[in-house]
Amino acid sequence: MTLEAASPGANYGSTASGSSFYAAMRILPRDQREAMFQIYSFCRQVDDIADSDGPRDERLAALQAWRGDIDALYQGHPPERLKDYVTSVKTFGLKREDFLAIVDGMEMDVPQDIRAPDMATLDLYCDRVASAVGRLSVRVFGLPEEDGILLAHHLGRALQLTNILRDIDEDATLGRLYLPREALLHAGITSSDPDRVIAERALPKVCLPLAQRAKAHFETSDEIMNRNRRRAVRAPRIMSKYYHAILDLLIARGFNAPREPVRVSKITRIAILLRYAFL
Repeated sequence: MTLEAASPGANYGSTASGSSFYAAMRILPRDQREAMFQIYSFCRQVDDIADSDGPRDERLAALQAWRGDIDALYQGHPPERLKDYVTSVKTFGLKREDFLAIVDGMEMDVPQDIRAPDMATLDLYCDRVASAVGRLSVRVFGLPEEDGILLAHHLGRALQLTNILRDIDEDATLGRLYLPREALLHAGITSSDPDRVIAERALPKVCLPLAQRAKAHFETSDEIMNRNRRRAVRAPRIMSKYYHAILDLLIARGFNAPREPVRVSKITRIAILLRYAFL
């Protein structure tokens, strides 16, 4: 899963993050909560680099500096900005390769903006910016290894695909288009120019299959969570229900222009918390 998966990058500083991530994390014991906020802080900082308007070479250098800092952390010489991470890494067995995968995912948008990636590249992107965050998170939550990795795989992709569908228009203003090339071509859309694609009447033929793919990932995630300790899956379940509600609203609204933003109502958010936070 992702702490707040959203394109471009993962948009870890978005307003939606405040309502979904923070609500889900506040129910955790202190050590778990602190570890999750450290993971969130890391994601937000590297995401801010990727999404800044600075020169691309400077952004690449800044991301590379983070790789060096992660290496130093795991070599026992944490830099100042990662000193607080030492306890969490040891306590929960957080993996170096997952932190590095997140940096790799953020970097995918830096040399040039992603536009109509093939499905394999889109899946790799989702794995890095969302499922890698999930692989760190499930260790904090205390899920068994195998089911934790599976949950990270499926819920991460479900959340990221939902956000790609939610943010089509916002991404286009930044010159980015995360819809897969194969789906565009299947719908008869040959352009990869974001502004042209979002105006296409055939866009629903691209988005609806992607929404169904996200739904399948949500369903598999539910199966995994249902067979694990309820307390271990409280936080990911809250995020899952919140984002599934967003996906349902997107499908109900449709994908033809003009597309009004969707928002999960306060009543629905409270209902999700009341139902799943105190299991």
